[in-house]
Parts: sequence; structure tokens; C-alpha cells
Amino acid sequence: MRYLLVFVILFSGNLTAQSVAVLKYNGGGDWYGNPTSLPNLVKFCNTNIQTKISTQIPNVEPSSPELFDYPFIHMTGHGNVYFNAEEAQNLRNYLLSGGFLHIDDNYGMNQYLRKELVKIFPDKELQEIPATHPIFSIVFPFPDGLPKIHEHDGNRPQAFGLFEDNRLVLLFTYESDLGNGWENPEIHNDPEEVRLKALKMGANIVTYAFQN
Repeated sequence: MRYLLVFVILFSGNLTAQSVAVLKYNGGGDWYGNPTSLPNLVKFCNTNIQTKISTQIPNVEPSSPELFDYPFIHMTGHGNVYFNAEEAQNLRNYLLSGGFLHIDDNYGMNQYLRKELVKIFPDKELQEIPATHPIFSIVFPFPDGLPKIHEHDGNRPQAFGLFEDNRLVLLFTYESDLGNGWENPEIHNDPEEVRLKALKMGANIVTYAFQN
């Protein structure tokens, strides 16, 4: 309860200018990957679902108290991820206080990420999220669940989550590559319908994070 009160106090003065941030983690992975993806998602949300998200998107470190200023944190990359004890505890407090972390595997993050999530929640395991979960229909309908945006190994896209009192606090999107779909169209030359599908799913994630 104490952590929840802290989060509400920190965020209550900034309801009209919602903010998101990118997690600058350690370990050597490219936390800075897909630099145009989150700005494009913010623009899409502000235009299409009437959010008022700041277009200034900062980087925030896992140990920083500034983590609590953002109801939505995005994390991506290809390689190694490492959280020390202080970072893991701060992330845990943030998520239990009402924060939301979306981790999008840009390809190659999965094997490194899972062992670090145990540091944050040693008592929880990632669960596959069914297509019936509200995150797949809160704004735009995705009756089959997480969409496939980029092909890597021929595996189906999967959404995994960590829950606290039935609230999804951490979303891990795997074998989908939503962030690539959010990037500027000339970077990956995705068909417009594929890019739009990625942005709509992203808008669902943002909406869920802001409303839960």
C-alpha cells in the first residue's frame, strides 16, 4: 500500500500530459534499438485514441526514482540483459505500485531476459496470455491474440505476462516484433496493413497500461 500511495502522488499532477519512457538497462544489449518506434506509437495514439502523451520520450535507468514518473515503460533489444539487486527491487516496487513494463523482444532477448525477471519476481513465472484477455480488445480487436509483424524462426507470436492481483503488470511480446512495425516505414518497408496492425496492438497496450 505504501508503494501504491507513492506512485499515485508522483503521477497525480501529470494526468493531462501522460508520459512514457524507454528502459536503459545494463548487460550489453541494445536497449536503444528501434529509435523511431516509440515516438511513432505515441503519435499514433495521440491521433487515433485521443491520448495526450508527451512526445518527449526520455530514457530511464532501472534503479532511478524517475521510473515512478511514467505509467508506461518500454524495453527492447536483441541481446543480454542484466539487473543488479537494486535495479530489480526498484522495478518490483514500480510494478507493484501501478507501473507497467512492456518488453518487446527485437530478436535474441528471450534467453537473457527470463533469468533476470526471476530477480524482480522470484515468486512469479511468465504466463502465456490468452487471446480473450482485454489487452487484445480494449480498443482494437485482435481475436487471435498477438499479431505477427516480422518473421524470424517460423514460430508463432506469443504474449507472456506477469500478474499481480489479476492485473497485468509486465507484458513480454515474443516472436512478434511489434517495435519493428512501429518504426518509420522506410526502415523495414513493411506493407501499410502490417504496420497499422502493429500500431493498433501498441495502442491497445498503452491503453491497458493507462487504465489498469
